[in-house]
Amino acid sequence: MLPNILYLHSHDTGRYVQPYGAPIATPNLQRLAEQGVMFRDAHAAAPTCSPSRAGLLTGMTPHNAGMMGLAHRGWRLRDYRTHLIHTLHAAGYTSALAGVQHLAPDPGGARRIGYHRQLPSRGLLAEDILPAALRYLRHPPKRPFFLSVGFVETHFMPEGGFGHGTGDPRYVRPPAPLPDAPPVRQDLADFARSVRALDEGIGALLAALERGALAENTLVLCTTDHGPPFPGMKGQLTLHGTGVMLLMRGPGGFTGGRVVDGLVSHLDVFPTLCELLRLPPPPWLQGRSLLPLVRGEVASLRDALFTESTHHVAYEPQRCVRTERYTYIRRFGGRARPVLVNCDDSRTKSLLLARGWRERAVPSEELFDRLYDPCETHNLASSAPPGVLEALRERLERWMRDTDDPLLEGEVPVPAGALERSPDEVSPKDPPG
Repeated sequence: MLPNILYLHSHDTGRYVQPYGAPIATPNLQRLAEQGVMFRDAHAAAPTCSPSRAGLLTGMTPHNAGMMGLAHRGWRLRDYRTHLIHTLHAAGYTSALAGVQHLAPDPGGARRIGYHRQLPSRGLLAEDILPAALRYLRHPPKRPFFLSVGFVETHFMPEGGFGHGTGDPRYVRPPAPLPDAPPVRQDLADFARSVRALDEGIGALLAALERGALAENTLVLCTTDHGPPFPGMKGQLTLHGTGVMLLMRGPGGFTGGRVVDGLVSHLDVFPTLCELLRLPPPPWLQGRSLLPLVRGEVASLRDALFTESTHHVAYEPQRCVRTERYTYIRRFGGRARPVLVNCDDSRTKSLLLARGWRERAVPSEELFDRLYDPCETHNLASSAPPGVLEALRERLERWMRDTDDPLLEGEVPVPAGALERSPDEVSPKDPPG
């Protein structure tokens, strides 16, 4: 019998949850990790919203999928039939969406993608999208289902803050690469409230699976699109931008509280589902099935992982190759200053702007030693061990050629009618997708 699939995805959370050691109590995510499999070194295909989701749901790099910017700013998948749900539909699944999707503009985005149903919602927050999702699980369809539940948490909200009130900053220590300063602590305290609301929402859905006797035959896939919405995180190709939680529980060996250390990508999810469900993998897939890792047959799937960013609110082209030991990032376009508009407004951003962030130099190349510099904050590009920088440059360029990266031909233009802000602006004025 084909298992149901419950796809839980948040906005801008990174790995800042309890199972990954963050100082925020997320008991439901912790229980999910203890019952399933946790991938400690999982990365999004991109550190921005729509490109990241495109990578997971098509199994392709964002530049191959066509989603090199935000869907609500004019970017589209080249072919929406490459979305995972169409492969599942052909196998007999029915599909439904609750909450965020961010791969096609709303209204009508779910229909454009191809979902059979879009569940009603009173608003954006977890409390708004949960009632319909819980009703769906109380009265599930007779066919195996793919239910996507997209939380807006932990995105910074247009009106300011994270939508769940003010947190207590007294006992907060910001993670690298953020400074330990009062405005930053307040941001992180507010962010933590949003994380807890996300956890409560996930807990309600997991409890509904148990009550409906669905848990045993439901694969739960829980992740986020990229890192938290602070400077040096979201939009950047260090681990603070691409590092994501990835928890899976259910049939196929995703049980027992196992922890996997190998480098994995969101691109690996689609091939994993194909192997698990015994479906022929579509020819466009670029990731690898996670099942050999889960079964303990191998310790790693790859010796290098690639990530990218091209457009967000403004153009900021970057490419990255990550190995077990090193992270190499190359910026294109020749800009030597930060693209401030690509970072969400926050107290942290205001603090850094007041302390000269606008004038800080941005290197064209960065090299980090993941062993001695696990937070990826000390650039070794000018003092790399012999041969390391050259080898990683060549590895990255070969991947760009192999995947027909349009960045090799020069600047990547926005689609006709797409919205783009100047990289010298400060505020994105951008709603959560």
